[in-house]
Amino acid sequence: MTDALVSFAWIAAAGLLAPVLAFLTGKRVPAVVFLLILGLVIGPFGAGLAGDGEAVDLLRELGLGLLFLLAGMEINPSMLKSREGGHALVTWVLCLVLSFGGAMVLTSGDAGVSVVLGIALTSTALGTLMPILKQNDLSGTPVGNSVMIHGAIGELAPVIAMAVLLSARTTWASAAVLAVFFVIALIVALVPRTVRTLTPWIGWAIRDGAGSTNQTVIRSVVLMLAVLMAVAAVFDLDVVLGAFATGIILHQIVPDDYRPGLEKQMETVGYGVFIPVFFVTSGMAIDTGVIAERPWFVLGIVPVILLTRGMPVFLREMWTRTGSELQGWREKLEMSLYAATGLPIIVAVTGVATSSGIIGQQEASLLVAGGALTVLIFPLAAPLIGPSRPDGPAADSPSDRG
Repeated sequence: MTDALVSFAWIAAAGLLAPVLAFLTGKRVPAVVFLLILGLVIGPFGAGLAGDGEAVDLLRELGLGLLFLLAGMEINPSMLKSREGGHALVTWVLCLVLSFGGAMVLTSGDAGVSVVLGIALTSTALGTLMPILKQNDLSGTPVGNSVMIHGAIGELAPVIAMAVLLSARTTWASAAVLAVFFVIALIVALVPRTVRTLTPWIGWAIRDGAGSTNQTVIRSVVLMLAVLMAVAAVFDLDVVLGAFATGIILHQIVPDDYRPGLEKQMETVGYGVFIPVFFVTSGMAIDTGVIAERPWFVLGIVPVILLTRGMPVFLREMWTRTGSELQGWREKLEMSLYAATGLPIIVAVTGVATSSGIIGQQEASLLVAGGALTVLIFPLAAPLIGPSRPDGPAADSPSDRG
């Protein structure tokens, strides 16, 4: 365990240094960008101070799970059923077709690689964007609400597409496995209510220990997350699906009065320990040698993502009545830039594709590096393009943002 502990010490140091560096930029550059950069610096392709291993990999998976659990908790299923949610799904399908077609041309008809690119480049990093939206005072605004809807579709749809299209099973077998997973998720969602009805004393015991050293409510959430992530892993699905499902279930079963407090506690656990590990280790996996050899490829990924994900979202908002409350082209362009920000799903898709032998580690490093650039560029450009907000961050000095 010595190597794992040393690696974790360096990862923890990077996790603390990242927000300090973000503060020095007036929070113009999100802390997650510095987490990736510092991961690259300390990783095996950098100074070699930290490495991966089973222990670090487990912490990374837990960080990924908590990231998507928190994203799922922000999603109200009624939003996805709304008119805007329907338009967001149609827009995502158009993005997938465009990116797949473009990838087929670029790869000279390599369908396998084109599917990987199509799924990866049409994702939205909702989990990554949530702290950025809060930092920019966009939570609950028309822009923030639209980002949440497009982000939910941009995370859930790629995960399902990845499970079906990148699986070693046949398409029908993958669909059947997904159906079984959702049935199990439904059963898990019904368990708390059933237990409270049949054995009320268990509910009393959990509530009694919620605020003590027992932290029974947090442990219940962690158990639900662990079960659904484990089920997803056993069914050879990405654990992101289990984590996202956990968050959506919690949004449904936790009363409105208690949800903000629970979210704050889960944010403390996630962003305090595990989620920084995920981003730092993602940076550690980037092969700097490959990037040095093909820098233009990495830089080219950014406009490709903008054209295949951001542009369709913007044009649909401009030309179609989507049901959003966005006003003017500035707000719509601002929202589309946020929607084009991708990273966690790109990491997940490339990981699955690499393990399946569809793409190599070099291509995966290039895609992850390109996704990291979108996290740096698009959230930084979006507030500059968006309209002035007297009560928001646009009117604040850089040192006052946050």
